[in-house]
Amino acid sequence: MPRIPYAAFLRVYEPLAAFPEPERSYWAEYAARPAERLPGVQDELRESLRQSLATPPHAAPARESVDAYVTRVDDVVCVCPWRTRLRSWEALGEVGDWMMPQAVVDAVLPPAERARAIEEHDSWRERNPDARPWIRSALWHVPVRWFVLFAEEERIFSKASESPGEDTPRLLYRTPMVQARRRVARGLRTVRRAMPEGPLGDALTDVGRWLEEFHPRSLVELDYGGLVYTISEDELAEDHSVAEVAEGLAALSQGDLEEASRRYEELTDRWMTVRERQFAN
Repeated sequence: MPRIPYAAFLRVYEPLAAFPEPERSYWAEYAARPAERLPGVQDELRESLRQSLATPPHAAPARESVDAYVTRVDDVVCVCPWRTRLRSWEALGEVGDWMMPQAVVDAVLPPAERARAIEEHDSWRERNPDARPWIRSALWHVPVRWFVLFAEEERIFSKASESPGEDTPRLLYRTPMVQARRRVARGLRTVRRAMPEGPLGDALTDVGRWLEEFHPRSLVELDYGGLVYTISEDELAEDHSVAEVAEGLAALSQGDLEEASRRYEELTDRWMTVRERQFAN
């Protein structure tokens, strides 16, 4: 059975009321299916692998996905559409960050196919200027800006032995949208006061703008996803990156730049060790 790729995911689940008709009715009927008939992360992976192994290779599916993840928030049905085609198009802008030889990139995604997909995306974007994905992903790491959205008490960790039907541990965070927006705004103010110009401030601005696109009663979820296949269960049990980021921001807000820098460097060094595993044999 294929495994989730070595990626972490940031997802937004929106209540049905956030969707216009006829999409709202479609998702309502979709979410009413028995739980065992609703697709999971492994199903999304199988579909993405099928697309990526096509001959000739395709940079994006020919049609948009009609699937979603489903959950309930205070008995309100919320859905997180996969939007695989849109995410594939947007991922083309990250090809330069793959840290792979250009020859390998061109073999996986030939330049002509990339150019065709970019042209399709541009044309589609003209007709759908307000469209945005409900899922963001990051290969081989969790971006620091994502940790800012959550609190330590929202951490959900389960060992492999504690997850029925699973043979791997799981680590995720879930928070109401209003909390995520509040934390991003507070973190951005802290960072901008200490460092008016810098990559972290720009990154927080980006994720904050993305969150503003969704219904205020949405749920935000950070899932370590496929990182559990490269980080041991013991390491996951000891991972409290959200708490470390919060402590670093607290130090920064108090003017303790030395302590804030120390915590940031420790965090980024540890995650760089994880990212470097992509080059291991």
